[in-house]
Amino acid sequence: MLRILAFFLIILAISLGFGWLADNPGSVSFDWQGQTVQTSLMIFLIALGIFVVAVMLVVWLISAFFRTPHTIHSWFETRRRDKGYSALSSGIIAAGAGDAILARRMTKQSQKLLDQRKEPLIRFLDAQTAMIEGDYDHARSVFQTMERDPETRLLAMRGLYLEAERVGDDEAARFYAERAVRLAPHVPWAGGAVLEGKSNAGDWDGAMEVLEAQKNTRLIERDESRRTRAVLLTAKAMDRVEADPKAAKSAALEAHSLAPELVPAALLAAKACFRLGDLRKGVKVLEKSWTYGPHPDVADAYVSARPGDSVDDRLKRARHLAALRPGNVESSLCLARAALDAHDLTLARKSALEAAEIEPRESVYLLLADIEEEDTGEVGRVREWMAKAIRAPRDPAWTADGVVSETWAPVSPVTGRLDAFEWKAPPQRAHAVQAHVLEETAAPAETVDAGANAKTGGGKPQVAGHPKTSADKANDGKGDGAPAPTTADNATKSSASGKAGEPLPKYLPPDPAAVKAAKNGAHTGSQGQPQSDKSQAKSEFGRTSEERKEARFG
Repeated sequence: MLRILAFFLIILAISLGFGWLADNPGSVSFDWQGQTVQTSLMIFLIALGIFVVAVMLVVWLISAFFRTPHTIHSWFETRRRDKGYSALSSGIIAAGAGDAILARRMTKQSQKLLDQRKEPLIRFLDAQTAMIEGDYDHARSVFQTMERDPETRLLAMRGLYLEAERVGDDEAARFYAERAVRLAPHVPWAGGAVLEGKSNAGDWDGAMEVLEAQKNTRLIERDESRRTRAVLLTAKAMDRVEADPKAAKSAALEAHSLAPELVPAALLAAKACFRLGDLRKGVKVLEKSWTYGPHPDVADAYVSARPGDSVDDRLKRARHLAALRPGNVESSLCLARAALDAHDLTLARKSALEAAEIEPRESVYLLLADIEEEDTGEVGRVREWMAKAIRAPRDPAWTADGVVSETWAPVSPVTGRLDAFEWKAPPQRAHAVQAHVLEETAAPAETVDAGANAKTGGGKPQVAGHPKTSADKANDGKGDGAPAPTTADNATKSSASGKAGEPLPKYLPPDPAAVKAAKNGAHTGSQGQPQSDKSQAKSEFGRTSEERKEARFG
C-alpha cells in the first residue's frame, strides 16, 4: 500500500514539474564546434535525460562484459554445490533408513562435489555409513577426526560414546560422557549417562552433583528431580546404615521427605532411628509411608519396632497399623500374622479371609494353611489351602528388567538403569508347570478308605474322594520310620487329581467321618506309637508351618 502511494506521489511530482515548465517556457543556447545551438528548455532537459541513460547503459554493458567469466564460473559452482547438497541430503536419509549402498554412493558423490573443510556433515555421513556397513574402526577414526574440530566436537563425542557402549567399554563411555557434560551440561544423553555411570560406581555424591546441574539447566522436571535425588539418598543411606547410622538417618529422612512413597527410604530411616534409640521418629516415618502405600516390609518393621515387646503388644501395633488403611490386603495380612503369633486364631482366620476376598494370592492361602494347621490340624483342609496357593497369583516382589529380587536396589542389575525396581507381581507361572503336574498324575485315580487305612496302620491318612499320590503309595504299609517327603514338590503333586489332560479340580471339604477316621489313623502309627499333628503335616507336605513362614518371608 505504501509503495503504491509513493509511486503516485512520484508521478504527481513529475507531472507538476512538467506543467510548471510548460507554463514557464525558456530557451537554452550553447556553442558546439563553432556553431551556436539554441533550443527550448523542455527539449534540452529531455535530451539530457536520454544522454544520461545512454551513458549508464554503456557502463553496464562494459561492466557485464568484464564480469562474464566470473558469472559463468559462479553459475557452474552454484550448480555443483546444489548437486552436492542434494547428494548429502539423500545420503543422510539413506543412512537413517539403513540403505548402506545408497548411503556410500551419496557419500562419495558429496565428497567429490563439496569441500569437506567447509561442510562437516560429510564426515558425519561417512561415519554413519561406515557403522551401517559394519566398519566400526573407520567410523571411530572419523569421529576422532571430528573431535578436533570445535564445531563437531560434541557430535563426535556422542558417536564415540555410543561406540564405547557397543563394545562394552564402560570406562571409555563414561569418559566421553563426562567430557560432553563439561562442554554442554544441558545435553540430555551426556547428563543421563554420567548420572548412571556414577550410580553404578557407587559415587552417590557425584551423582547428586550431576543431578543438581541438570536441575539448574532445567534438563529434567522438578518432580523427576525430587524422585531421583530421593533414590540416590536412599542408596547412600544403604551404604552407611551399618557404619554411620547418623549419616544414614539424615540421608534417609531427606529421601523420605522428597518421596514419601519410596518404601526403601522409609525402611532405612526407621532402621537408623531404631538403632539410635529414636523409636518415636522411626514409628512416625513408617506410619507416613504406610498411609501412602501399604507394604509388607513396612508392616514387619512397624510390628517388630521394639524387640522386647510381647506377642500381645505386637498384635496391638498391628491393629493400629491396620486401622490406618482399612480394607487393604496388606492391612488384613499384617493383622492376621500378628494374631496368629498371639494365638488369636479367630481374629487371624477372619483377617486372612478378608485378605483373600480383597486380593486372593499365594501368601494369603499359605497363611490360611498355617492358621488351619494351628487351629484344627486337619490335613485335608490344610491341603485344600495349599492347593489354592499353588494355583493363586504370585505375590508382588521387587522386579526390574525381568529380574525378581528379595530386596530393593537403586540400580538395575541388568541394564544399570537408576530407579528401575518396581513393587509388582512377577510373571505368572508358565503353562509348563501345570503340564508337569498333570503328567505326574497321569495314573488312574485311586481312592482309599480312611478307616481301612487306620486299621492297616498306614502313617498317612487319605481324605475320601482324593486319589493317592506317588508319595502316598511309597509310604503305604510303612510306619514312623518311613522317609517323609522333603521338598515342596510333594505339595504340588498332591494338589493334582484326575487323569492327564483334565483340568485341575478344586478341593472339596472332606467328609467328616473320613476326617475322624484319618485323625485316628494319624495318631497311631504302624508300631502303635503316637504321632503329633504337626509331624503328620510335615510328612504330608515336607515342611512345617515355621519352614513355610521362613520360605515366605525370606
